[in-house]
Amino acid sequence: MKLSCGTRFTFLVLFLFAAQSVAVYAGSFHKDVQIHWGDGRGKVRDRDGKLLSLSLDKSSGSGFQSHQEFLYGKAEVQMKLVPGNSAGTVTTFYLKSPGTTWDEIDFEFLGNISGHPYTLHTNVYTRGSGDKEQQFHLWFDPTKNFHTYCITWNPQRIIFTVDGIPIREFKNSESMGVPFPKNQPMRLYASLWEAEHWATRGGLEKTDWSKAPFTAFYRNYNVEGCVWANGKSFCPGNAPWFTQKVDPEGQKKMKWAQSKYMIYNYCTDKRRFPQGVPAVCT
Repeated sequence: MKLSCGTRFTFLVLFLFAAQSVAVYAGSFHKDVQIHWGDGRGKVRDRDGKLLSLSLDKSSGSGFQSHQEFLYGKAEVQMKLVPGNSAGTVTTFYLKSPGTTWDEIDFEFLGNISGHPYTLHTNVYTRGSGDKEQQFHLWFDPTKNFHTYCITWNPQRIIFTVDGIPIREFKNSESMGVPFPKNQPMRLYASLWEAEHWATRGGLEKTDWSKAPFTAFYRNYNVEGCVWANGKSFCPGNAPWFTQKVDPEGQKKMKWAQSKYMIYNYCTDKRRFPQGVPAVCT
C-alpha cells in the first residue's frame, strides 16, 4: 500500500513509521482488546477471537477496551443485543478519551420491555460537553441477528452508520465556534451495564433481575485508524475513511432513516433550548 505524508522518506523509513503508527485490524478480540472489567462476565467465545460476549447480572456488568488509542479512524463491529425484557440495560460501542474534559462518540442501545423497540442513542462529546443527542428506533429487531454498526471519524465529520446506511452526520463546524473532537486520542470501548434510573422510558421501567444474566454478543470487530503513540499520530491522506463524506445516495438513505425512525433530535428540542437551538444545528 502506498503511503504519502508530504515529506520525502526512504521506503524503509516510511514502512517502519507506517507500521508503527497506522493500524488496520482484520479484527481479533484476543489480540486487539482487553476485557477490562466484569470479573469474568466478558468472554471471547471462539479460538479465532471473532466472537465476544458481555453479560450483566445484579452484581456487575462488563466491558472491553482497545489496546490502542486512535486520533481519527473507522471502527465497526457486528452486535446482537439482549433479547426479551432488557429494560434498564444499556449496551454500548463508543470512542472516548480520558480525563475530565474528554471527547466521546457514542452508540448506546437502551433496553426495552418485551414487545417494545430498542432505542439507539447517539451523542458526541467535545471537551467534556455533550448535549448533542439523536435517538432512533431501528427498522429491524437487533436481538434476532447480528447487524453492523460503524463510526467514521475524520477531520471533517463524524458519520454513524447501521448496516451501511448513514443515520447521522456530525460535521466539523469550528468556523461557527462549535468545538469538534480533533486533539484528543480516543480508545474504543464496549460495555453492557445497568442504568434503570434513566435508560428505559426515562427510568419508568425497572430492570427485571429474574431475567438475568443479560448477554449481548459482538463479532467481526474491525478498526482502521491512526494509532496514537509517543505523543504522535500519523494519518495517511489516501485512507478512504480520512476524507469520507456522505455521498448523494447516502444522503437519501440518511433522510429516509431520520424521517421514519428518528424519535429525538436535540436540534428540534425548543423546550430544552428556549433561547434557540445550538449553533451547530443551523
